[in-house]
Amino acid sequence: MNQIRKHPLSTLGYNFIPNPYLPEGEDEYYLRNKQNRSGTNYRKLSAREIEILVRNRNQSDDWNKILVADLFDPELVKNCKFFGLVRIGKLEACFLEYHNLRMAVGLYNSTIISCDLGDNVVVDNVNYLSHYILGNEVVLVNVNEMSTTNYAKFGNGILKEGEDSSVRIWLEVCNENGGRKIVPFSGMLPGDAWIWSRFRTDREFQERLIEFTQNGFDSKRGYYGKVGDRSIIKNCLIIKDVWVGSDAYIKGANKLKNLTIHSSETATSQVGEGCELVNGIISEGCRIFYGVKAVRFVMASHSQLKYGARLINSYLGNNSTISCCEVLNSLIFPAHEQHHNNSFLCAALVLGQSNMAAGATVGSNHNSRGADGEIIAGRGFWPGLCVSLKHNSKFASFNIVAKGEYPAELNIKLPFSLVSNQLHTNRLIVMPAYWMMYNMYALARNSWKYEDRDRRSEKTQHLEYAYLAPDSIQEVFDGLEILEEATGNAFLSLNHPNGDFSSEECREKGAYLLIRKDPILINMDYFVEGWENSKRQVQLIKVPQAWGIYRDLLALYAVETTMNFFDNAPFPEFEEIGQLIPEEHIQWDWQNVGGQLLPGRVQEKLVIAIKEGGIKGWDQVHQFYSDQQEKYPFWKARHAFDVLLLSLGKSKGSFSKNDWLEVLNQAANTRSYLSEQVYLSRKKDYDNPFRNLVYDSLEERDLIVGAFEDNSFIKQDKADTDAFLAKIQKWKTH
Repeated sequence: MNQIRKHPLSTLGYNFIPNPYLPEGEDEYYLRNKQNRSGTNYRKLSAREIEILVRNRNQSDDWNKILVADLFDPELVKNCKFFGLVRIGKLEACFLEYHNLRMAVGLYNSTIISCDLGDNVVVDNVNYLSHYILGNEVVLVNVNEMSTTNYAKFGNGILKEGEDSSVRIWLEVCNENGGRKIVPFSGMLPGDAWIWSRFRTDREFQERLIEFTQNGFDSKRGYYGKVGDRSIIKNCLIIKDVWVGSDAYIKGANKLKNLTIHSSETATSQVGEGCELVNGIISEGCRIFYGVKAVRFVMASHSQLKYGARLINSYLGNNSTISCCEVLNSLIFPAHEQHHNNSFLCAALVLGQSNMAAGATVGSNHNSRGADGEIIAGRGFWPGLCVSLKHNSKFASFNIVAKGEYPAELNIKLPFSLVSNQLHTNRLIVMPAYWMMYNMYALARNSWKYEDRDRRSEKTQHLEYAYLAPDSIQEVFDGLEILEEATGNAFLSLNHPNGDFSSEECREKGAYLLIRKDPILINMDYFVEGWENSKRQVQLIKVPQAWGIYRDLLALYAVETTMNFFDNAPFPEFEEIGQLIPEEHIQWDWQNVGGQLLPGRVQEKLVIAIKEGGIKGWDQVHQFYSDQQEKYPFWKARHAFDVLLLSLGKSKGSFSKNDWLEVLNQAANTRSYLSEQVYLSRKKDYDNPFRNLVYDSLEERDLIVGAFEDNSFIKQDKADTDAFLAKIQKWKTH
């Protein structure tokens, strides 16, 4: 049965901190007094003020426990019940207006228990307000229950004094088994979530991260809930153990429990109708609307949940949007889009700049006898309409998966690929460099869009949005060998069907044929093994074209990163450029740390510093991220030259100025080609007669969808390309 305990009415509003947890010499308000930074000098009520309050049907267990500011108007307090120590700022005869909500300043029709209320607040029809500190001009209207417990953690996965570790909140990201679970905390960045979810066998490292989190917050009991200045909370049912920043707007929520809702003047957060949010961290600038259900979650800044979305045991990266669908046990890096009612994401590590189409089901097929495993999807992951994928699977950067139910686990190693399930031949088809050949407009525009929409107030982590970056370029370089081996294997199998050739022999033969553009390449079929957990064939198509594009991308990337490195300097001499070339090949092992790319050795340095005590808390981890930003352009340039020279079969000593001039020419041609593909891939939408079927005329089409000639992105890309080509010309003649 329900355990209902009786206490003397005189104790209501008192003894908030149990005696075992109250430090010697302190009263129950010692933490509350630290939290209240209003600077208000409170005084006791005068006899006349008490008389007016009583006349206005107010009640208090002890009028001496009601303290007020000098500019306190008792006429603005009506029909309220007060228990415990209540401190009230100035109340002036005026009303506050927000979004056509106009409410008189004052306290009306409410029960207020042991709270501090800022200047000119509105508290109207709040049935139960307990142990909260309100800032100035806060509006609370029609709230059923708003309270704080003495052990409130506000969504942080910490333990308070006397609590057992079993009550700690964990997020079971990446894997339904909980084997990669992390502890949420206020200020958690995507990189924090990533490093915590990795290195699971390193127990010392994992323990340090728990210590960082526990030590980053006070374990004392007795902190009050807070609502920052100018925040509006109206028409809500239950708000319990919730910390709210300034300028937040919360309306019509069903239940908010154990949360931190960051908000500020420049990055306001909002929670809307029908939402139920439990055990979470909501960063600044977030929007949560219309029936959202979220439990055990972290939302990084400027992300959104809308239209009945469900987010459970997951981390959602910055500038992301999830609506209408369900996401479970996932770690999602910044710039993720998922806004279709029937898409589903489970047990996945999604490395950002991703988009889930309608009907896509990533995970929870239960193709094993246990819980879902994991899916790792590189940057730019795009599962198309009605895609169904199985655990465990892994995808390189900027893979698009065509409509279909994929019957087995996948390991797609080539970037910029279109993956197709070809039922009539019972084959898995992979087209590398698909974007560059057929949909360059979308690829280029998305990179621009993600950066343009980055609304973060504090860019502690440098997020990489370019489609040509160290991670994708490393995959491009590795992809050359894959394509060469597949080519050599195809040729040798065709001409020597009984031969037994090594991978190296296949690569050498394939490179020979590809470099010479041998006509036989057109008539060969290319296959790879180990890319699908099945016996059917995995076929690569358009291999010669993709191999040529990959090589061109390496040259373009080398020139672009070099230009960016010397952007604020005069045109460098070739000798200066040569200083970027490593003496020997470097094992870069680039890691995507929450959207920030770091060389593997740098990431390892972070892990070691955490283990050995060189880094002692999350603030220092974040400073480490920030410090790497200055080094990143140099690393990119060295890496670009490293993979370029390896692809050319050259060393630093053999790479001449003439070689560099050839690379400049190749980059110019590649940039021109890509810009032309941006233009053509968008123009085909206007030339497609079926796209024009629904319009009475081309004029009507242009009025509705915009004229092709007015496309601002194409104009910008053309201008950027012209500037790039002009700069190359100056570099060549310098």
